[in-house]
Amino acid sequence: MNWPALLRRRPGKRTVRRLTLALALALLLPVAAAASALRASYAGAPAPDAVSRGHDALWLGHAWVDGRRTEADLARLKRRIADTGVRDLYVHSGPLEHDGTLPAADYPRARWLIDAVHRELPGVRMQAWLGDVVVRQGHGGLRLDSPVTRYRVTASARQVLAAGFQGVHLDVEPVRDGDRGFLALLEELRPVVNSGGGVLSVAAQQIDPLPSMHTASHLLGSPKWWSQDYFGEVARRSDQIALMSYDTAMPWESLYGGYVAHQTTLALKATPKDVDLLMGMPFFHTEDMGHQGHAETAAAAVRGARLGLTRQDRHREHFGLGLYADFAATDADWRAYREGWGVRG
Repeated sequence: MNWPALLRRRPGKRTVRRLTLALALALLLPVAAAASALRASYAGAPAPDAVSRGHDALWLGHAWVDGRRTEADLARLKRRIADTGVRDLYVHSGPLEHDGTLPAADYPRARWLIDAVHRELPGVRMQAWLGDVVVRQGHGGLRLDSPVTRYRVTASARQVLAAGFQGVHLDVEPVRDGDRGFLALLEELRPVVNSGGGVLSVAAQQIDPLPSMHTASHLLGSPKWWSQDYFGEVARRSDQIALMSYDTAMPWESLYGGYVAHQTTLALKATPKDVDLLMGMPFFHTEDMGHQGHAETAAAAVRGARLGLTRQDRHREHFGLGLYADFAATDADWRAYREGWGVRG
C-alpha cells in the first residue's frame, strides 16, 4: 500500500464528518458515563438514622471580630443554630501573613464575641479560622516547606488560643497532593493546639473522584483534588477535617448531590473513626464556572451526605456538616439544613 500517497491525500467531507463524530464520542462517552454514575449515586433513600450527630460547624465571616457585628446579630445567630447540630464556629480571624504571623489588630473584638457566645450558646466551641494562599509558581503565599514559616504559624496558633479561642481551623489552599510541608505543619501545629486545650481543624480539598485524576489535573496545572491516601494522611494529623465539597462545576442538582454522596463515601473510608469528618455544604449562591448556584444547593448537599453516610458507615458518631458561610446564607439554606439533617443528636 502506498502510505505516503494516502497520507498526502486530502480527506473527503464524509471522512472529516466521521473523524469529527469519532472524536466527539471519545470525549462525550466518558462524560456521559460519569454523569450516569453520579445520578445513580444520588438515587435511593437515606437511612432514617443518617441524621445530625451534633458535630456540625458554621463558618463565620470577619465582621464578627472586627467590630461590625452587634448583640442583635448574635441574637439572630442564636435563633439560627438553636437546637441544630452546630457545635463549632469557625470565626475568620486572619488571614495569616505570608510569613506565618498574625497581627493581633486583625481581630480586635474577638474577646467580646467569645464571651458572648459562651454566655448565649453554651457548649458551642469557638475556633479561629486562619488561612492564606500557599505559594505557587513563584508568587506570594505561605512557604510550607520553610521551617521558619511553620514555626510562625504555630506561634500564631498560640496567640489565638491565648485570646480565648478553643481551637484553630486551618484553611490554606491550594495544597498539592502529597505536599510533605503541609503534613509537617500539621505535625508541628497539632501538639501546640492540643496542649493549649484546643482542637485542630483542617479545611480539606476534594478527593480524587476517579483513579489518578489528581495526577492528570496536576499536569494541567490544577491542584484541585487530593488522592484518597493523602486525604487520610491529613485526617490522621487533625482532630477535625472539613471537606470543601462545593465549587464542583456540576451543572445539575442531581449530579451535584451524587458527587457529594461519592465524596462522602471516599472521605469516610479515609478518615479515622475518632476524627470528626465534616462535609462542607454551600450556603452561598454565586454563578460562575466553578459554582453553579442553581445546582449546588444546600438540599442536594444534605441529601448527598446522608446517602454517602448510609452506604458507607451509617453509625459513625464523628460525622457532621460544615455550613459555608453565615454571611451568604438564605432562609432557604437554613430550612434545607434543618429539615434535611434534623436537630442535635
